[in-house]
Amino acid sequence: MHPHIQHLIQCINLEEKEQAERYKLDEAHSLKTLKAEGVALHPLIITRKTFGYADYPEISFRMAFPSEINLFKDGAAIECFRQGEEPIKGVLMNLEGKTGEFRLFAPDFPDWIEEDGVGIKLAPDTRTSSIMKKVLTSLENNPSLFRLFKRIHKDEPGLKGTDVQEAIPSSFYNKDLNKSQQQAIAAILHNQEICIVHGPPGTGKTTTLIEAIRQLVADGKKVMVSAPSNAAVDNISKGLLLTGVKLLRVGNAGKVDEAVLPFTPEGKLANSKLQKEIRQLKLRAEEFRRMALKYKRSFGKAEREQRNLLFKEVKNIRTEIKQLQQYNEEKLLQEAEVIAGTPIGLYDAGLHKIDFDQLIIDEAGQCIEPLAWCIFPFAGKIVLAGDHWQLPPTVLSDAAMKAGYNK
Repeated sequence: MHPHIQHLIQCINLEEKEQAERYKLDEAHSLKTLKAEGVALHPLIITRKTFGYADYPEISFRMAFPSEINLFKDGAAIECFRQGEEPIKGVLMNLEGKTGEFRLFAPDFPDWIEEDGVGIKLAPDTRTSSIMKKVLTSLENNPSLFRLFKRIHKDEPGLKGTDVQEAIPSSFYNKDLNKSQQQAIAAILHNQEICIVHGPPGTGKTTTLIEAIRQLVADGKKVMVSAPSNAAVDNISKGLLLTGVKLLRVGNAGKVDEAVLPFTPEGKLANSKLQKEIRQLKLRAEEFRRMALKYKRSFGKAEREQRNLLFKEVKNIRTEIKQLQQYNEEKLLQEAEVIAGTPIGLYDAGLHKIDFDQLIIDEAGQCIEPLAWCIFPFAGKIVLAGDHWQLPPTVLSDAAMKAGYNK
């Protein structure tokens, strides 16, 4: 395995170990300590339960007491816990003031969810870590991608450049672009492999990217747009939507700006005939689930069989819902001219059958390298845009930081 790939995997492991150490709840890390450090919210009052878009259990809550919430970012990996019970992994959808919502990665709500003493705590994002390690491990199996990897890390001759003076378009949609912006757009349009667009804040990088994407779309190209944060993805998405580009914003809808939400799969299907059909299926599933839960823990063989049959029917209905959603999401993905999301949001969106002409990553300086490799395989041409003086991505592990994981 290439030494730098080994190095990146070691850094991921260091970061994962640091997260696990910070967030674990044991004799050395009491609940009181975790609450004082701002990594646990407890106790919670559950105000609403529902099954969300992908049919995962979703829970609304309010905090019984004021708590430190700065570390609880939308989309953070969490665990829902109660003393004496097995914790359940999930994701924080949103948190504002004393109220919030989270999603559980489980087929159903735990029996104890509305009991006293329920809380949530931050958890290591093991899923993202495992995706990054899987992608890095398979890099050498993709000859063209591994060749790019070696060029970037100077193991092979340099990357292909573009003579932008010869390539500047004759016309632009945006009439207020300056010379350097026009040259950057030309470099993107004639990109042969990888193109870097950099400049400090206020130099119009996002404006430049939006114009370049419009030109690519007008030329019949399909574009993937990414950024390391949901806020950055939504920022460029809002600019693109103003131009009339057919954009689909993928990822966790709970983390998407309200202005962009109608352009997510959930938003596009919200008032459709399909959604009404899904709503009816969900009502049926909930009715079967309620019937199954009427049977208490001490019941005979006949009751147990009936309960199992009811739960099996619930599972079958949920499978049908997922198949319906998947079919319609695939149609939306094919119809979109631009698909935008964070690297993991895009990786999860089922895009492997779609051919993208260009991948554009905004705020690239904030993106750790393994995340970028998660989406590099989607397109033959890559644009990295950002400010090289910008603060580096957040890394918790001192050892990983010293090893250059945030560079």
